[in-house]
Amino acid sequence: MQSSFFTLVLLPLALAIVMLGMGLSLVPEDFKRIRRYPRAVAVGTVCQILLLPLLGGWIAMAVPMEPAMAVGLVVVAVCPGGPSSNLMTYLARGDVALSVTLTALSSIVTVFTIPLVTNLALRRFLGEGAAIALPVGTTMLQIFLITLLPTAIGMAIRHRFPGPARRLERQMGRLAAALLGLIIVLLLIREGSKLPGFLAQAGLAIVMLNLLAMLAGLLAGKLFRLPLPQQVCIAIEVGIQNGTLAIAITAGLLNNPDMAVPAAVYSLLMYGTGLGAILYGRRVIPMAPLPK
Repeated sequence: MQSSFFTLVLLPLALAIVMLGMGLSLVPEDFKRIRRYPRAVAVGTVCQILLLPLLGGWIAMAVPMEPAMAVGLVVVAVCPGGPSSNLMTYLARGDVALSVTLTALSSIVTVFTIPLVTNLALRRFLGEGAAIALPVGTTMLQIFLITLLPTAIGMAIRHRFPGPARRLERQMGRLAAALLGLIIVLLLIREGSKLPGFLAQAGLAIVMLNLLAMLAGLLAGKLFRLPLPQQVCIAIEVGIQNGTLAIAITAGLLNNPDMAVPAAVYSLLMYGTGLGAILYGRRVIPMAPLPK
């Protein structure tokens, strides 16, 4: 498979399918919850938009690794929460409505923050001239086209054809998971000879990012005395990022497979920590009583 097809077609297609599937699960009411849960939404958004990139940048500087992989780690940290976080929140008995709201809101905000923070990371780890590799305006447009536009189309389909949309949502989820798996396999095949070194360099940083982000989200929820379901939701939202988008940015927009390795490994490891969050949530949050 040629690199151009991989970066120009397969990656954007996979991400668009993921976001279309998320759009099929959204209704306008999801965005109205911002007024209903203002404190929880504010805590979750600040953790995702401000705290997580700062945490990613600190880890990238503290853990020795190749500069390209340090940039890739920061890209993972600045990406929004992924659709997988909504499923994990549900399985953990967290606040699913809040999870959907935070995922949708962070997807909108990060269209603007991803190019800015990524350019800062490029300049910090690869030198002053590296930032020109990711033009801010063009990148915002590309991220909009492969994230927000498919999400809006999915919402429009859900509004117009709610029954078929719910059935299509399941199929899109399976297709997106299959494409993400294919992308990770292709990345690992292309960089197979370098994989042991990559894991030795970035494995610790990826685990630290995943665990510390989830812990930070949980502690923030406790600090602001949010209900347990909202604490678990924020922990998962902050800890589970959109790995597909991170791969699309690093391997696609930046055309650097080395930068994509942290995102690919993260996309696998996050399910392990996600399972831990699910078990924690099911232990501390009582099951909702059945309706009488």
